[in-house]
Amino acid sequence: MSWQDYVKQLTDQGLNGAAILGNDGGVWSISDTLTLKAGEGQALANLYKSPSDAFAKGITIAGEKYLVIKADPQSIYGKKGQGGIVTAKTNQGIVVGRYNETVQPGNAALYVEKLADYIRDNGY
Repeated sequence: MSWQDYVKQLTDQGLNGAAILGNDGGVWSISDTLTLKAGEGQALANLYKSPSDAFAKGITIAGEKYLVIKADPQSIYGKKGQGGIVTAKTNQGIVVGRYNETVQPGNAALYVEKLADYIRDNGY
């Protein structure tokens, strides 16, 4: 499967935006429903260097700032209104999923974390 296939898999599960980034924040693949503004990918990647800082800084994706509700070396989650953002670290990258009120936060986390586990298990 290509990186775009993995992104499509996330959006097919109901997420309204998804991306796979490199550890440097560079975009490997992104859905057409998500647009990263300059520096957002790198800023997210930097949060994984010191996850506890994420609580003070928040996550900004597509110009929207999310309140961080979980941050550890493996995952960083953010919430805004009835939607949110789920990110999960792999060996070489970061899986990003954005959800709205049509997807339960727990399901969004499951989709992103499961894909990240699969990618990690395959060496990426």
